[in-house]
Amino acid sequence: MTRRVIGGPTDRELEILQVLWRLGRCSVRDVHDALLESEEVSFTTVQTMLQVMFDKGLVERELVRRAYWYWPAESQAETQTTLVRSLMERAFGGSAKALVSRALDARRSTPAELDEIQKLLDAAREAQDD
Repeated sequence: MTRRVIGGPTDRELEILQVLWRLGRCSVRDVHDALLESEEVSFTTVQTMLQVMFDKGLVERELVRRAYWYWPAESQAETQTTLVRSLMERAFGGSAKALVSRALDARRSTPAELDEIQKLLDAAREAQDD
């Protein structure tokens, strides 16, 4: 059954999604252990967060023996696209130009990053010409 995501992920939910994208299907214990590598967080907090994320449609789950195993409902790329679209609409009036301009102003890019950005722009232009 496909469920609709209600609202975007919070910062904490994104941290949990990062773990799930990196590790794949995980038990609550696996997610908790991964989060403990960077900060102190209680097992019950992780368990509650995963339940909330399930209710919001951000993750799927399956009961295996007596433990739930979780995985992302969407790929990392799909989630990033949704977040960028939302940010672009809310903060930049739908303007990709304004979003990219502000991103480039916000942090100095390396020459290699700028080369990669140029390749992306060239590919986008070619796709529009087709």
